[in-house]
Order: sequence, then structure tokens, then C-alpha cells
Amino acid sequence: MAKKDTLKALVSRDISEEVAGLLLTKYSTLSMVSAASAEDLVDLGLTEEEAESTLRKIGKRTTRTVPGTPKTKIAAPEPKTESIEEVFHKRNLSPAEIKLKEIADKQGSALPMKIITDIANGIERADLSDDIYTRLVATADRMYTSHLMDKNESTGVMAAHSIGEPGTQMNMRTFHYAGVANINVTQGLPRLIEIVDARRVPSTPSMEIPLTGIAAEDESVARHVASEIEVTSLLDIASVETDITNMRLVIVPNARKMVQRGLTEGDVVERLNKVKAVRGLVKSADLQIIITSDEPSYKKLQVMYDAVKTAKIKGIDGIARAVLNKSGGSWKIITEGSNLKEVLKVEGVNANKVMTNSILEVADVLGIEAARNSIIREAMMTLGEAGLDVDIRHIMLVADLMTNDGQVKAIGRHGVSGKKSSVLARAAFEITAAHLLHAAMVGELDSLEGVTENIIVGQPVTLGTGAVNLIYTPKKGERSNE
Repeated sequence: MAKKDTLKALVSRDISEEVAGLLLTKYSTLSMVSAASAEDLVDLGLTEEEAESTLRKIGKRTTRTVPGTPKTKIAAPEPKTESIEEVFHKRNLSPAEIKLKEIADKQGSALPMKIITDIANGIERADLSDDIYTRLVATADRMYTSHLMDKNESTGVMAAHSIGEPGTQMNMRTFHYAGVANINVTQGLPRLIEIVDARRVPSTPSMEIPLTGIAAEDESVARHVASEIEVTSLLDIASVETDITNMRLVIVPNARKMVQRGLTEGDVVERLNKVKAVRGLVKSADLQIIITSDEPSYKKLQVMYDAVKTAKIKGIDGIARAVLNKSGGSWKIITEGSNLKEVLKVEGVNANKVMTNSILEVADVLGIEAARNSIIREAMMTLGEAGLDVDIRHIMLVADLMTNDGQVKAIGRHGVSGKKSSVLARAAFEITAAHLLHAAMVGELDSLEGVTENIIVGQPVTLGTGAVNLIYTPKKGERSNE
């Protein structure tokens, strides 16, 4: 495996480029890295936490073979299990919610609590009579009931048609973020495909970060928060010159850029001293930072230069740019790149309203329910921006199907379609011969309950009128009264 392929494989496993670069100075393949111990990686320049995290992400091997010695298996340590305490917080209902729920129960209405809460929030400060409350519940119940699907309705086919047909009218372009220059976001059909395919990393990951407190009102404070989020490399704030005569690197900081990023010369020296290739060689002198090679080698000088020019001085991994944008009288940050877990920890960020277009990241950080809501929000926004009006219930059905087992699954042969119980339905989607051959080998049965498989064998689908049988048996000797 070439080093560039190994680097790509390491980065795809959520390992930062800086750590990957250090690993490649000694190891050339993933198997070599996984065979190393945490102590080996620490000696290479990683911290203990980084070493353990790296081995965990790659998959640490439990056996190591030395040529000429018999293979011995090293038993993996027993995983420590900790009991999880169930946390349950009972929600306290408002007086309006209690009143509406009592009326709904009295009328025998099956209104969900979400609808009752929405009505209560709308009439929170209104002084209404009991008659108005009763009429509100009755109207809401009538509207809710009229929007329910009939029994044996083909909801899946309707949702697929209702999303697929407008999708053919969507454009294929990538747009700039509204009101923000140079921040690209994928929209239209490519974005819709990303959502239903459950891509791990979107083609243009982006975050919308509302600020709170002083940062939301003061531009200078907001700019400081943005500088804490955006990744700052050494070349962003300084120039790096190579002094071959004295075998050293001379770093000349840009004073204006340093002030903008909230950095001092000491911060840069401290950060560079953590880089393995130049550790202990960085010193500050006369408004410059000098890195002197510890051996007279041009190769060593080149290695030092490559290590420091891309060294991260400040910021959050994955956030390439952070741009300020003012809307509704308060400041917010639009980013190119996404790292939800770390952004939520930044002071001045309104953590309750941070949004990212990376659905899998939402699932990892906030859970599967948040990921379901994110799928609905992103799909509705994508369709809405294209001027297409799709009933949210179709999107909700797709989101429920993608998340109903606790993980975000794609709508495809590696996800929902590939996990169907019907052999014929799977075969009709993709790789027909492979599905039929495997089903024949293991003796799989098909109960012909879905739409696709019944159409294939040429019999009525068990939906709508096809799910109902009417039988009339007249009584013998029955006579008309006429």
C-alpha cells in the first residue's frame, strides 16, 4: 500500500492529518500501525490519549508474530461493563396542556401529546372560555383524523412517488451559502441523494452556529469565537524561511494576523514544541522563532519544514473556515467543515441551536432521535429551496424507516432495500442473480406479502381493495317478504 493510500485510509478513520503524518514517518501500512503498541506510538510523538484513540480507530491486533517463533495468542482483556443508570425526567404540564388533555380524554379523542402541546403554546397568554377550549380540541381532532392514512393504504409507494417525482425537477447545481461569500453548500438532487444514502461525510460539510450572550451582539467578540473554531495553521499567521547555511528554519510571525487570531509568540512556540519532528528545538529570538536542526542533514531540515508548515496552532479539527454572518439582529458563524462534538464545547456558542448538515455526526453526538429530526429537516429544506412542496409525512416515513433500528441506514442495497425479508423484492432491486442463488442455497422462503414480489408472480397486491375479501352466503329457503 502506497503511503498516500495509507494516509487516505488513516484520515477516513477520523485520524487527524497531523497524527497520520507522524505515523507515516515510521509505518507504511495500516497493519504495521495496528501491530504497534501504545508505547511505540508515544515514542513517535503522540500523547497517550492520541495513541490509544488511534489504535482503537484502526483496530488493535491482539496477536503479534515474530519470524522464527511459534505463534502465540494473546487473550484480549475482558471488557469492563458498567451499569447504566436510567435517567427519567417527568415533564410538568402547563395548566393549558392539562385542560386540553382532560377535554380530549372526555371526548375520546386520540390526539397526540405533541399536538396538544402546540395548541397550548399558541394560546398560552390568551384568556379563553371553556367552550373555546372544547371547540379547539374538536377541530384539532377532526383535522388530525382526516389526515390519517386509511387501513391497507400503500404508504410506502405513495411516499416514494411523492418524493421521486418532484426529485426529477430538481437542479444539479451547487450554491453559495445565502449571504455568505465563498461557503459552498450542495443543494438540489445531489444533496437529496446524500441524505437518503446516509453518507458518512457530506460533499460540502457545513455548520450554522448561533452565538449567545455578548458574542451575539458584539462583532469583535463574535470574531474571537470564530477564531477559536477555525483551524489556524502556521502558514496562516507566519512565513517560514529555510536557512541552509546554519541548518535552521526561521519563522517570521505576521503581527496583524497574530492579533486577529488572538495568538502570541509564546502560544506558537508552545504549540510547535509539541510537534514530534521539532520537539525541544523551537526557540524565540528577536521577534522571530528559530528551529535549529539537531543534526547536519538536509533531509532532516526538509522533514522539519514539512512538519511545521501545516502544524495546527489553534482551532477545531475539520473546520477549514469560519465566517461571520448577521441575521435577525444577532451574529452567527457559518463554517466550511463540521465537528459538532467539539463546537458544542466552545464558550459563546448557543449549543441548543447549533446545526450541521452531517446527519451521521448528529447521530453519533446527539443520538438517533436527533438524527431522525435532522433527516426530516435537511430533506424538507432541500426540497423547499428548490421550490417543491412535499408533504412532510412522506419525509417522516422515510426518516422513520432509516432510523427505526437505532442506526442510520441508507435507502439502498446496503441498507433498507438490502434488508427486506422478501427474496424477490431484494432481487428486483439490484444484483438479481446473487440474491436468488443465495436464497436457493440456504432454502429461503418468500411469503409474498409486499408489492414488488406479488407483481413479479402476477397476483393481486395485498393493499387497498386487494387486502379485502367480501363473502356473502345466502340462507337456504330464504324467501322475500313480497
